[in-house]
Amino acid sequence: MPHVTVEYGPAAGNPVYQVGRKSFVFFRTPRPDAFDPETGERYRDVIVFWVPSESDKLALIQDPDSPFFTTPHFDGHLSVLVRAPRLPELTLAELTEVVQDAWLCRASATRARRWLAEHPT
Repeated sequence: MPHVTVEYGPAAGNPVYQVGRKSFVFFRTPRPDAFDPETGERYRDVIVFWVPSESDKLALIQDPDSPFFTTPHFDGHLSVLVRAPRLPELTLAELTEVVQDAWLCRASATRARRWLAEHPT
């Protein structure tokens, strides 16, 4: 995607992908709200993707077989979470769509319009 920069978190050096200084995908540091239910160990491999709307979020997380999930910490936040080891459950087309949608909802209107005009679906 164009105009993407990568910043790194100050504490853990986790990558944060940005467009116009707005994050659209980031690798989350271990937090108490995302953990292994058997061991209680915090997940160290959670990736956050912005989504365009609450309905898009629900569409990704409602299927119990979906690798996407959320936690109460993200209630009201237009994003979904996925653990890195579950990414292979997505097709390349599905992952591409999630990344593109994340970029489009965080890019400026001008950049989004230009990109969509150059990449008709």
